[in-house]
Amino acid sequence: MKKRVTGDMNILEAVEKYPIIAEVLMRYGLGCSGCFISEMETVYDGIAVHGLDPDIVIDEINMLIEMQENGELDY
Repeated sequence: MKKRVTGDMNILEAVEKYPIIAEVLMRYGLGCSGCFISEMETVYDGIAVHGLDPDIVIDEINMLIEMQENGELDY
């Protein structure tokens, strides 16, 4: 699986490039994409500060992006 999103990416930039990220974050109870901090915080830090494992969430994000690009997801 090709990593499209990495932990050191800025949250806002990552969500703008791959909007599905916002849906994943919301499923985990994170409103990061709409938060003013998203302009300054990395994906890794934004997930970790909420007590979640960033590696697991980032892997899920990348899996969904790949599925979406392969036409396996409708959204």
